[in-house]
Amino acid sequence: MVGLTIGMLVSVVILQVLSVFEAQKRTTTGTADAQTNGSIALFNIGRELQQAGYPLMPVTNSALECTTVTVGGIAGTIARLSPVTIADGVATTGVSASDTITLRYGDTAMGGVPTQTTGIPTASAGTAAPARDVAVLNNFGCNTNDAILITNGTSCAISTMVALPAGTTSITFADATDANTLVTAATAAPTSSGTNLACLGAWHEVTYRANSGNLERQDGTAAAFVPGVTGVVNIQAQYGISAAANSNQVVQWVDATGTWAAPTLADRNRIKAIRIAVVARNAKMEVSNVTSACSSTTAAAPTGLCAWPGTVASPAPTIDLSQSDSNWQRYRYRVFENIIPLRNMIWSKGTL
Repeated sequence: MVGLTIGMLVSVVILQVLSVFEAQKRTTTGTADAQTNGSIALFNIGRELQQAGYPLMPVTNSALECTTVTVGGIAGTIARLSPVTIADGVATTGVSASDTITLRYGDTAMGGVPTQTTGIPTASAGTAAPARDVAVLNNFGCNTNDAILITNGTSCAISTMVALPAGTTSITFADATDANTLVTAATAAPTSSGTNLACLGAWHEVTYRANSGNLERQDGTAAAFVPGVTGVVNIQAQYGISAAANSNQVVQWVDATGTWAAPTLADRNRIKAIRIAVVARNAKMEVSNVTSACSSTTAAAPTGLCAWPGTVASPAPTIDLSQSDSNWQRYRYRVFENIIPLRNMIWSKGTL
């Protein structure tokens, strides 16, 4: 009986030691996973952000100066040609205030160097098809299914090229309406005088968001979001703005709220960098609170989780996870932040 009692006591002690050890191991490995997932998520977003605005060339009648934009013949906003747009997250019950980031770029290897159209749209030789062929000075660097950018003064349009007619210096648009619209001046008969045309390659409109504990990516406004990195619970982003479009010095960081929720053309061209905070979480919920909230959005410690220091003019981001999970403080987090200069906006300084 004495031996049995001693054995039971030893077993209890061993089980307690194993339990504590296992809890510590899960905390350590979970934190390591959050460290890895957060850094990968930030790397993925930052790498693609460096492409934002490519290949919108800094030339006369730059796409960054367009006040009207059509995409596939449908009127849009200047945001459709904005290298980066941020949608500020709004915290509601069950949803954390996570931002979404949308970036746009082409993937042509030829740099998007523009040429000029030299004639009004015509039908392909020997066919009765609608007028979809547009003559250009040079179609070098253009490929079938490229996105085509036409700039005519302050009017821009994006369409799709479906063919390079053999033996000619011209391109064939996907739709006759696009071909005629793109090379028609606003107040004149169809003409191509002074109209720039650039082949952009495949045009990507990529959105990143944090949803259901995953970093998700969408390429194309009609495409589905695809989970990429697990353990990411929040993204915060701010615009780094200059005093003027022709300056590259960031003087202020702003959230995508108020006038910056839908910036005017002049304000859009002042955006020179993006600042991002990616929040990764250890999946293990502790028995008590292990994370403390910060205290102010305008001081060094913002409400919710801490990211970078802020001021009244350039407030730090609010990383409020309490709306999505009342037990948010029982998890351990890692916050990763970075500043990504928009190099294609910076290089365009001279034309803005």
